[in-house]
Amino acid sequence: MTYGNLGHAYHSLGDFKKAIEYYECHLKIAKEVGDRAGEGRSYGSLGNAYYSLGDFKKAIAYHELDLKIAKEVGDRAGEGRSYANLGRAYRSLGDFKRAIEYHECCLKFAKEVGDRAGEGRSYGNLGNVYDNLGDFKTAIKYHELDLKIAKEVRDRAGEGTSYSNLGNAYYSLGDFKKAIEYHERSLKIAKEVGDKVGEGGSYCNLGACFEFQCSLKKALDCYHSSVRLFNDLRQDLQGKDEWKISYRNVNNVVYTRLWRLILNQGDVVEALFTVEQGRAQALRDLMNSKYETKAPHTGEKVTYNTLSCLPSDTVFMAVHEREIIFWIIQNGKDVQLRRKQVSDNSSKENASRLLESLTHNARDKIGVSRGVRCEDRSLDRKSGGDLSKKGYQTISQLTHSDTNPLRTLYDVIISPIKDLIDGNELMFVPEGPLCLAPYAAFMDSNSKYLSESFRIRVIPSLTSLKLIKDSSPDYHKKSGALVVGDPCLEEVATGYPELMLEELPFAKIEVETIGKILNTAPLTGKDATKAKVLRALSSVRLVHIAAHGRLETGEIALAPNPTPASRNPGKEDFLLTMSDVMGVQMRAGLVVLSCCHSGRGEIKAEGVVGIARTFLGAGARSVLVALWAIDDEATLEFMKSFYLHLAEGRSASESLNRAMKCLRESEKFSEVKHWAPFVLIGDDFTLDLAKGD
Repeated sequence: MTYGNLGHAYHSLGDFKKAIEYYECHLKIAKEVGDRAGEGRSYGSLGNAYYSLGDFKKAIAYHELDLKIAKEVGDRAGEGRSYANLGRAYRSLGDFKRAIEYHECCLKFAKEVGDRAGEGRSYGNLGNVYDNLGDFKTAIKYHELDLKIAKEVRDRAGEGTSYSNLGNAYYSLGDFKKAIEYHERSLKIAKEVGDKVGEGGSYCNLGACFEFQCSLKKALDCYHSSVRLFNDLRQDLQGKDEWKISYRNVNNVVYTRLWRLILNQGDVVEALFTVEQGRAQALRDLMNSKYETKAPHTGEKVTYNTLSCLPSDTVFMAVHEREIIFWIIQNGKDVQLRRKQVSDNSSKENASRLLESLTHNARDKIGVSRGVRCEDRSLDRKSGGDLSKKGYQTISQLTHSDTNPLRTLYDVIISPIKDLIDGNELMFVPEGPLCLAPYAAFMDSNSKYLSESFRIRVIPSLTSLKLIKDSSPDYHKKSGALVVGDPCLEEVATGYPELMLEELPFAKIEVETIGKILNTAPLTGKDATKAKVLRALSSVRLVHIAAHGRLETGEIALAPNPTPASRNPGKEDFLLTMSDVMGVQMRAGLVVLSCCHSGRGEIKAEGVVGIARTFLGAGARSVLVALWAIDDEATLEFMKSFYLHLAEGRSASESLNRAMKCLRESEKFSEVKHWAPFVLIGDDFTLDLAKGD
């Protein structure tokens, strides 16, 4: 119980890492002494911590365990508490109907057991749902009941939350004077009780009110204060990459409001530095730890120094409401702004949704996964080698079926900036659905592909490239190659029917071909064990892996490590996970991931959270990935061409460009689907075989 109470205190202070550590201690002892009710409370506490971190699905899983135990032991108050927590999580997922049902159950139980504080929280939670539904008057009625009870039971933190909720409701009604009054009361109490999360939220809410009143200096001050607090809270989540990603995602709104307001005031460069400050923050922390640099804290100001390492034409993009904003950085110093409206005011769809649909339509037009003869290197059987089309529609004139989406993508993304591009290299810093766009295949009005004119790279943020460029000249290895393909999975296939673990004969041919070019013996079959791969990752300059990979989590299936005869191999014996890779001090200049969809992943405020990001975060200089699976013969031809050019001393970006050209000009693989999925992420790389590669 003491551990649990310490967890509550640290949770209230916004130190979620410490809170979870204490909650897990509580859970361990509760199980040890057979305290079922205490075990349930531990699950509830852990659920609340993950809710605060923005991981709502994990929160729900814990709260359902709490609810099950509360029913089992007859804890009516605990059952009501679980309903409240589940209601909050479902509201955050947008399931308002289910949220109301849970909160009404909680209210009923709170009244039944005489829990006045719980009754008040139920009113507040119901008020928040009605606020989301646009019924602001009903929301205010519930929040006033919550406030009354919070004062009655002398719950200062609860009183502050009630003021914040009332401020939000009056803001929605356009009564900014009243909204400011309530948010200032909420801010005062948050400071008084040490609630940094509440303090950050109050500053954000006040900033929005002041902005609508055109008190722009006050708005900027509030937004800056909010961002500073959230950056500090994120920084406290040391070593917890997944938590940092979730927390950044859930607090995205204030970062957007800040850079948007700065841009609307006409300060183009300051707006760029501000939006960059919020990009790929967790990745930046990972890279800082690997390179051991004295890089700036995520809250510190980005400066012109960050631009100095960029190639001649870098295109930094932000997707906001109905438009894309472009910052074109030339020669590492000159910054130009362009804006492109993607949808008009009559459209109900925002730019992000439209671009997502357009990118999907482009993949469909290209013919991804149609008529492709390839072994499925995805790890999940349910993936079927490609993403589901469910939820995608052709929307507005932007994605009209009569228009080639590759040409539309060119018109939307390249046409607004083409007069500013001068050179033969383009580097994109994308956001949202633009992270998964097939830039190489964008087509101009003369049916010329973008990759015919430019070498193309993608980076997660400007700072991530600067960290790589500033690393010690001796950091990345100068020799050695690890080439892995078709690991033998016979030993584990029967134990994991849910996984795709069949042989990959074409992957074996692929790595044998690459091995000959690089004069390196590949690891294949039973030799390609997880232990051998992990040992080699930190000692080579180049890594190539052709194996089964999982889209969502980035896991790669390798041959199992030797295990005692008394037990079958567990997943930890053969699955190379993101955390395994993060634990390695990667020194590779280039990692090539020849797995299904290795360039994809979940899109968050952090960027694309997938396997490519993992290798960059572990210390790799650059990563070559694919956005979709292609024909086996085409993959072999592409990789052969790529490595031959690389072995001749050409850079990775030029080798990629020439390999695309080789397929495009071939008789057999000229279709876009064969050569366009490959993306180089990070810095450029040159292989020097004379140094022993």
